[in-house]
Amino acid sequence: MTETKRIIFIVNPISGTTGKKRILQLIESRLDKEKYSYDIVTTKYQGHATEIARAAANQGVDIVCAIGGDGTVNETARALVHTDTALAIIPCGSGNGLARHLHIPVDPVGAIKVLNEGTVLPMDYGLVNEHPFFCTCGVGFDAFISMRFAQAGKRGPLTYAENILKTGLQYNPETYDVEVEGDEDATNKTSYKAFLISCANACQYGNNAYIAPQASVRDGLLDVTIIEPFGPIDAPAISFQLFNGTIDKNSRIKTFRCKKLHIHRQDRGAIHYDGDPIETGKDVDVEIVPQSILCVASSKEGMVAPAENIQNFIAEHFNDMYLRSEELLQRNIIMTQRIGKLNSDIMRKLSGRKKE
Repeated sequence: MTETKRIIFIVNPISGTTGKKRILQLIESRLDKEKYSYDIVTTKYQGHATEIARAAANQGVDIVCAIGGDGTVNETARALVHTDTALAIIPCGSGNGLARHLHIPVDPVGAIKVLNEGTVLPMDYGLVNEHPFFCTCGVGFDAFISMRFAQAGKRGPLTYAENILKTGLQYNPETYDVEVEGDEDATNKTSYKAFLISCANACQYGNNAYIAPQASVRDGLLDVTIIEPFGPIDAPAISFQLFNGTIDKNSRIKTFRCKKLHIHRQDRGAIHYDGDPIETGKDVDVEIVPQSILCVASSKEGMVAPAENIQNFIAEHFNDMYLRSEELLQRNIIMTQRIGKLNSDIMRKLSGRKKE
């Protein structure tokens, strides 16, 4: 009989979409118990997922599965680099960039199916000023928007789009000195006035916004995308190309691949890694670390066909509504039970007074 592997599920109770109770029920009913034993741990504060995952790796746990959004995935994965413990993902965030790139379904039933199949593959990760990232990092407008998004108080693609529409055309592009190492196409040192510079390990930011359509998490290279300043006339085309995976064909976009990248800007400012923004200095160093984390995923990766994108979009939103309705139903049941108990207590007290 094959020895079961151990999984720790890390649940972020506040990230992304609701419906986590339903996901836990699906784990209990659909996870292959002949293959896996498991425990579930809930995070209590920022950075807790890293602590849980690091302890699991030190104990020799086979797989740590992040249940949450890109932030939870990043916190979990950073503790698993250079270990024998594999990362798994049940995505339920607002973007789910890495999961989408790895063809892990946003539908939790599909994500658990990938987990049951148990395909473990090595993948690259990146470092930006020593902060690990697994999907994308960047400077310029995307870092600025990430900062605004983090301060918005609510999440989701509509909030993200609202911030882009409100500030995109008023954003003031910066000048960056860029020096590359191990590049395929770029000159060694160049100055760019740029709307943004994105360094990608995976192909998208999340929500199927493909900033680097040709990126692979297994090629040992960063895919760098530089968007030059543009006006209102160019904005619709760039937005359309971002979501249909052809942004690298735009004449205002420069792309190349490299192993290391040094960016110098005139002033300190924001950078982001996997959508999390931080303030940092004038110098930004980015590098790829090849084949240094194990991940449970489909053997496929990268951009999906437009038709499949539409199917996925419909399935995801139907699933999200289903999970939300399930949670709402459970809340209503609990509330009804509480009201019933309260009524019983009131009637009992009133009956007691009448007897006196």
